[in-house]
Amino acid sequence: MSRRAATLTVASVLVLALALVGSLMPVPYVALMPGPTSNTLGVNDKGQPLIRIDGRQTYDDTGHLNFTTVTYRGGPGGRIDLFTALRGWLDGDTAIVPEETVFPKDESQKQVDEENTRQMQDSQESAEAAALHELKIPITTQVVVDGVQKGRPADGKLSPGDEVTALDGAKITSVAQITGTMAKRRIGDPVTLTIVRGGKESKQTLTTVADPTGKRPVVGIVLGDRYKFPFKIDISVGDIGGPSAGLMFSLAIVDKLTPGALTGGKFIAGTGTITPEGEVGPIGGIQQKMIAARRAGATVFLTPKDNCSDALSARPDGLRLVRADTLHGAVESINALTSGNGAVPACTK
Repeated sequence: MSRRAATLTVASVLVLALALVGSLMPVPYVALMPGPTSNTLGVNDKGQPLIRIDGRQTYDDTGHLNFTTVTYRGGPGGRIDLFTALRGWLDGDTAIVPEETVFPKDESQKQVDEENTRQMQDSQESAEAAALHELKIPITTQVVVDGVQKGRPADGKLSPGDEVTALDGAKITSVAQITGTMAKRRIGDPVTLTIVRGGKESKQTLTTVADPTGKRPVVGIVLGDRYKFPFKIDISVGDIGGPSAGLMFSLAIVDKLTPGALTGGKFIAGTGTITPEGEVGPIGGIQQKMIAARRAGATVFLTPKDNCSDALSARPDGLRLVRADTLHGAVESINALTSGNGAVPACTK
């Protein structure tokens, strides 16, 4: 063999070896894939009702109202290799996205998982509130301290779990009410919060300081609305996290509390966050969720309006997209689908 041929052979082997090693190197990307889909009208993996209502008459429905999920591979604790990422790019069912879109740079994987769990819990409570609001069943709202910022005026005086019942003597019934009142204060003004902790009421007077922008007065607390329901609603989904099942939870609760079968026996799936007032919000991973729904047997997919454009470009065959702006609108759309009467809003770009 000539020296030239030998050199080319060695170089080729080195290039191949480097390519092989490079393909196995971890890369900062995450693979998103279709995840499990569960019927909110059915049972969970333990054979128990996924949504159980005690203290109120309920009604059965043999149809499906499935929420959908996305599963992932990768992340700071176990990055995928370049070969896996390339294979995912070629797979129509998988989305390869930058790691920071799933795991913010300033958060660990554990923190992201904990945040997803908290979002699921908040989503369930919002879904319950939205459903009862849709059915005009009265509920009571509480304002609760979710967190206290270190070094701020509330530090050491208020604690997570405290219920705030009044601001400067005026009764409080929502976080929005406090936000609106605080917007009228000036930095350095005192505010008096009436709180309930362990069944005992007390008052705390705090002097406001500037927020990080230097423009708004704050005392350093994170507040959340909590609700008292007239009967018990339990939602059991295991270790699934995130807020995107809110719409489907609300629909199932409405269905269970209303005579007759909302689905009319149809297999309906969907996704979307929900506010206590019934507003539907967008989610991530719409393509993978549609694939999961169609594979499970869904023929109708409820889609948040802000996800419609992406959904239309990747809609699986046999899956009808129905735009969902609000819980009330979603209920009306399902009624129109099952009765054959009325308009059903479709996704448009």
